[in-house]
Amino acid sequence: MRRALLAAAGIGLLLASVGCSDDSGSATAQDSSVRSTAKATPSESASATTTKSTTPGATECAYPSSRTASKPVEAPGSEVPPAGAATLVNLTTSQGPIGLTLDPVKAPCTVNSFVSLVDQQYFDSTSCHRLTTADSLKVLQCGDPSGTGAGGPGYSFADEYPATDPALSSDSTLYKRGTLAMANAGPNTNGSQFFLVYADSQLPPAYTIFGTIDEAGLATLDKVAAAGVEASARGTDDGKPTLPVEITAAQTA
Repeated sequence: MRRALLAAAGIGLLLASVGCSDDSGSATAQDSSVRSTAKATPSESASATTTKSTTPGATECAYPSSRTASKPVEAPGSEVPPAGAATLVNLTTSQGPIGLTLDPVKAPCTVNSFVSLVDQQYFDSTSCHRLTTADSLKVLQCGDPSGTGAGGPGYSFADEYPATDPALSSDSTLYKRGTLAMANAGPNTNGSQFFLVYADSQLPPAYTIFGTIDEAGLATLDKVAAAGVEASARGTDDGKPTLPVEITAAQTA
């Protein structure tokens, strides 16, 4: 997450700097990450597009090409299926199962993209490259086949909830334990990188929230977080997880 959803250390991700950033598409790769309000803001590694934030309940989405994909994949169709029941996705990982419930009402274009990537096995055999354990940012970041924090699917798309709700423009308390959100590299640069919040974190409302994590998934994340982070240039609270997390398979339920 360049903006570093996790760019806590420089979330390039919060993570890169304490934000969460993804690399969805500028000519020059940048980390996608998430950043806490105490540090930098989330980023993904894609240049900002002119696409405006998507309105909740949208039926059509835009996925403009940004840069070369880190792994061969097709962009999703622009027409979003009618919102019905929440979509379930199961991540099988080397450290345990992580179940996700996606919210197609608040984030239809994000869910449309995520399901498309799951169906194309884009996340299979990829690693979660970043863990943050700082007091204000506790997330595991995944979704980059390159494992660098600068990879993406070759397309980008607009921000959704909470960026689409003006009333939440200054709320830094939305990223509670169990939240599933997108990493990015700036406004409207979402790609494939996402982060899993295992403890309440403080982040600007700039990272699209598109679902939640089940109890089994939180138990898996707690185990990974307890093992800590490998020492890196970002310090001891932002880097590769000591327990490697590989997504062996991602499937819709």
